[in-house]
Amino acid sequence: MPAIRGLPLAGLRVIDLADGKAEMCGRYLADLGADVIRVEPPGGAPTRRREPLHDGVSLYFATHNANKRGITLDLSDPAGRFGLLDLAAGADFLIETERPGTLDRLGLGVDTLLARNPALVVVSITDFGQTGPYRDWTGTDWTHLALGGVLSRSGIPGRRPVMPPGPLAYESAAIQAAWAALLAYLNRLETGRGDHVDCSVYEMTAQALDPGFGIGGSATGGVPATKLPRGRPDAGNLYPIFPCADGYVRICVLARRQWRGMFGWLGQPEEFADPKYDSIAARFGATERLHALIGALFRDQTKDELVARGQELGVPIAALLDPGEVLAGPHFLARGGLLDAEVAPGLTGRVPSGYVEVNGVRAGFRHRAPEVGEHDDEVSAEPPRARITKPTEPAGPRRPLDGIRVLDLGVIVVGAELGRLLADQGAEVIKVESRAYPDGSRQSLTGEAMSVGFAWGHRNKLSAGINLRSPEGLELFKRFAKESDVILSNFKPGTLESLGLGYDVISELNPRIIMADSSALGSTGPWSRRMGYGPLVRAGTGVTGLWRDTDVEAGFCDAITIFPDHIAARVGAVAVAAALIERRRTGKGGTISVSQAETILTQLSTGFLRESLEPGSFTAHGNRGEWDAPQGVYPCAGDDEWCVVSVEDDEQWRGLCAVIGRADLRADARLGDAAGRRAHRDLVDAAVTAWTTGTPPREAMERLQAAGVPAGMMRRVTEYLDDPQLTARGFLRETHHPTIGHALRTENAPATFRGVADPELRPAPLAGEHTRMLAAKLLGLAESEIQALIEAGVLEEPTMQNERN
Repeated sequence: MPAIRGLPLAGLRVIDLADGKAEMCGRYLADLGADVIRVEPPGGAPTRRREPLHDGVSLYFATHNANKRGITLDLSDPAGRFGLLDLAAGADFLIETERPGTLDRLGLGVDTLLARNPALVVVSITDFGQTGPYRDWTGTDWTHLALGGVLSRSGIPGRRPVMPPGPLAYESAAIQAAWAALLAYLNRLETGRGDHVDCSVYEMTAQALDPGFGIGGSATGGVPATKLPRGRPDAGNLYPIFPCADGYVRICVLARRQWRGMFGWLGQPEEFADPKYDSIAARFGATERLHALIGALFRDQTKDELVARGQELGVPIAALLDPGEVLAGPHFLARGGLLDAEVAPGLTGRVPSGYVEVNGVRAGFRHRAPEVGEHDDEVSAEPPRARITKPTEPAGPRRPLDGIRVLDLGVIVVGAELGRLLADQGAEVIKVESRAYPDGSRQSLTGEAMSVGFAWGHRNKLSAGINLRSPEGLELFKRFAKESDVILSNFKPGTLESLGLGYDVISELNPRIIMADSSALGSTGPWSRRMGYGPLVRAGTGVTGLWRDTDVEAGFCDAITIFPDHIAARVGAVAVAAALIERRRTGKGGTISVSQAETILTQLSTGFLRESLEPGSFTAHGNRGEWDAPQGVYPCAGDDEWCVVSVEDDEQWRGLCAVIGRADLRADARLGDAAGRRAHRDLVDAAVTAWTTGTPPREAMERLQAAGVPAGMMRRVTEYLDDPQLTARGFLRETHHPTIGHALRTENAPATFRGVADPELRPAPLAGEHTRMLAAKLLGLAESEIQALIEAGVLEEPTMQNERN
């Protein structure tokens, strides 16, 4: 297949054996230009029959296998196994999702693959990883959300926890697996050695979706997830939702100027004229009365009217859209974030295009998923591909981004996380900041020099204080840019251009520069200049309306989450890695642009495609799975203890019946298949609840897993420390920060590698801590010049010289 011109992974080949777990990993690599060959058994992969089906077409398969070529190989036959080894001999990556040990039993294990092609990167994506006491357990998206700490923070205080919408665990794991795969490949480019990348969906969910040991946003008021109350936190008042004439709207009034806009909109009520209400803490204390006034103001106006007026007044506001409204909205259509395409022969639907724009062009949907064996003849007729046969460096773990310099202008969560991901892998990441426009994540409710969240989100970075609002500061930044490889930012679109720091300017100084930006809604389109906090993005993409307790009026449950910030950062990290790979070939840099809203759309692509074909189908289901039963969140013995049980086939159903002692249910012909169990869901749920109510959650999980039934206890973040699987696999490490008086647990690597070293754990910097060193090292400034620039306010250093002591 010819290389996809203009896409950064053009020329790379991926053999994709993934089925049912994180298939979007290969899809994202294909979007970025890789030749991804989907290998299926004769008759097609099981996911071709995965619900939802439309006219016999699996919409999951259609969305997750677009842009791939398809061939068939019977791996139970020696000829098929030889064919796979032959393909792997000329490939760059092989992705597989078999249960641990399966490929070894077929004679296709990692060591065999690497013996045939020592430069191959083998990516194994399994529910719990290749090692540890849980390695043979069975997972589903819901069990991972329960075990991964997401479920415990989702729901209305005092009620049962609520499952988020869509397959967010597997979708998030797919992006992290793509990141890990490209790290191993970048390492291979230096060493000539391939790798085995061991990806655990459980761990990747805990790291990437809404991490308990990662930087958080304002949803928790600066309190880390490890310090939140044991029950579901009540954060609804921070990002309140109000009914209006035709639905709901959400506001995010955080800054003083935003409150002043809201105060004027309310008609400047005397009771809130006191300047103390410029403080969010004071407003929070008056929530009941203030929200009553806003509710009365909004009640009789439409969503469109309220959003338009809010934009005029500088009040962050968004309508809660349902999926049908999202699909019809002008913004994503204008940007190409949604498009109408043939998704299967003769079937056209509206789909999210993809995750990212590269050099101003969408790297997304190009062609439909393949038919079974559609490219058998084409692939077999292609000449063998050249491959590396001898390593160029001795074996030994290393960090693949050693030698890469990054200027990090990112702020809050998505900005912090992207820079941190690169710093963990050896890049010299310089956080550029100033006192005039401080990173909001440096703010602390208790006034300490360094919050735990900031320490997590900015580890391994340096800090340079530069006033970019001064001409001298801009010139210094440009000099830094000439000596750098990557620039990161997540400002409102157009901000860097307004400063004279757009790609057109910087690339003239440094043609090898890669500039990666992210924004709430994208850099173009009619909504691009709207104020875009995460809660507003979730509202405008349908997530808020889908993520709710269906037994409660307006039971919205997404206030505490910071989704999709950490995922969007990983989307950007994958694209940066791809651009670095391309730069080695072309010598040129380029641009990357990530929209948080389109990150959400792509993660929910199957639901949106279904909605376009079957209007009204993409709706909130609360804690009831749609395709089989039991699939739910069940109470266990103890205080606020729960276990997810998620049966997916008849064999698992029989195992469940045996564990809970209900042979009568197993013998009931009405419940012999998924359709029958769905039709009698209340009966099934009652039986499971009767058993779980008297069983502690860990016991329930372990007994069901021993019988092959997917089950996962609701795990709180603080319980990670005692989890035997996470302990066995080194999920957390201990670190120290000079300004924090206790040891910190922090996440380790994105996956387990053979050739990629674990991250360093250097402490996050104080603002401007490394200004003097960097100005001397990179710009060659004398100490007297640096001192003069500091005195002039162009350069900045920490305000307290002894903060480290």
